[in-house]
Amino acid sequence: MTTDTNHPDAETTQTPTAAPAWRLWILLVWHPALGLPVDPVAVLGLDEGQQQSAPVVRWVPLVYEAADPWRERLSAPTTSQDIERWIAQSGRVCAIEPVDVPDGALDLTHAADLVLDALLAEVIPALPPRGDS
Repeated sequence: MTTDTNHPDAETTQTPTAAPAWRLWILLVWHPALGLPVDPVAVLGLDEGQQQSAPVVRWVPLVYEAADPWRERLSAPTTSQDIERWIAQSGRVCAIEPVDVPDGALDLTHAADLVLDALLAEVIPALPPRGDS
């Protein structure tokens, strides 16, 4: 008796790997010229699949003082509950907007870097000057 290895039932099944539980947000502050919290200062990433993972933060260059409200918030350990609270409080001086994990991201740090690159290339150049200097 021979075994038919081309039979569909003879295929080995592979267990699908779970997608990473990465989440990304753009951190925004008040834009003086526009009068809204739409000025991106950082990208925040959390791996919600790991209980004790440190957040990944990628800061926009040259926004140190403008980003102070976010630096204060991120000085303590950041949790998903913090993110939910910040979302609920968005619209005042600071705002936080979720963003999709880019295709092809190798890890959470790489994903945050890709989002930051897009901000630097597309979003920030389209904003008017801050007008606060």
